[in-house]
Amino acid sequence: MSISDAFRARLAGGATTMCLCWRLVRADGLVLGLTEHDRPISVDGVDYDPGAALEAAQFDTGSDLAPGYAAAAGALSSDAITDEDLQAGLWNGAIVTVIRADWQHTDDWLPVWTGRLGEITHGPEGFQAELVSLKSDLERPIGRIYSRRCDAILGDTRCGVDLDDPGFTGLTCDQSFDTCRTRFQNTDNFRGFPHMPGVDFVLSGPDANGTSGGQR
Repeated sequence: MSISDAFRARLAGGATTMCLCWRLVRADGLVLGLTEHDRPISVDGVDYDPGAALEAAQFDTGSDLAPGYAAAAGALSSDAITDEDLQAGLWNGAIVTVIRADWQHTDDWLPVWTGRLGEITHGPEGFQAELVSLKSDLERPIGRIYSRRCDAILGDTRCGVDLDDPGFTGLTCDQSFDTCRTRFQNTDNFRGFPHMPGVDFVLSGPDANGTSGGQR
């Protein structure tokens, strides 16, 4: 986003009218705005109330795809944040957007960090929260892993083997197709891809002299 020359100059000059504002959006849609300033301010259509007394805040970001992390310690003081909700995990994974704003000129602000609330722990002086950047979502596996071996757990609903069957007592599974077929007679529920090409297939192309694998 672009910022005005006047705002850029105030930032460079270390103006004392700057404050951090935190917007938290829970999974159920509840939006909460908190600021470290001592008075309520409204920035970009969001109302921020005093209640973010942060003793320490560190943001680690980068231009690559590596996930950035942050940590904050202090106290989030708001009627919307209750111990019951924290214990119930309602704030876990909430989207956190941190901005730096000029409380005298609330049209002037810039984003600092965006991520999610991770683990929240309580201490005698407030809370400690792990903040994880949205880039960490890129590390989450999506879909299934393409593998020759089965990715089900023996006896679960995807496997379907009845472990209460006396014939299967004490048996284990190495998740191979051969074990599924011969030991459990359960090939219809095999959750792997036993016939996928292996490394030997990839290496069976023509050699440097043009000889194909079939003529060796």
